[in-house]
Amino acid sequence: MLKSLNPALTAEVLYILRSMGHGDVVVISDTNFPAHSVAKSTTFGRVAMMDNITMPRALGAILSVLPLDTFVDDFAMRMEVVDDPSQIPDVQAEAQAEIDRAEGASRPMIGIDRFKFYDLAKNSYAVIQTGERRFYGCVMLRKGVIPPQ
Repeated sequence: MLKSLNPALTAEVLYILRSMGHGDVVVISDTNFPAHSVAKSTTFGRVAMMDNITMPRALGAILSVLPLDTFVDDFAMRMEVVDDPSQIPDVQAEAQAEIDRAEGASRPMIGIDRFKFYDLAKNSYAVIQTGERRFYGCVMLRKGVIPPQ
């Protein structure tokens, strides 16, 4: 255990987040996402696990250390519900609340078609799979920068 660090952040997840550069994308997925097969194509090359916690809780932990990109609209992306892309499932509403809390303002995630989401995920930096069992508990985050003091 470390001071001022969310205990949900594993050493592997911290390594991934620290290794990412500005503009790199990380996927935070639910348990149904094909994380292992998709992760093989990512820069990191294997899935990292945040077992036994929900995606919004994992997202909150990640956002406690990861700055989001402020230069682009696709700083945070959510997987759209098939045949109803405007629907925001509860799990995604909870994720949006975590993003808003971290950002100190409302910055809505953009929706991505399910199969386009898979394609984008294969080109991401890494995939972190959570214990989330609700459907459509998948988001992507684009890393921003920490300015000089």
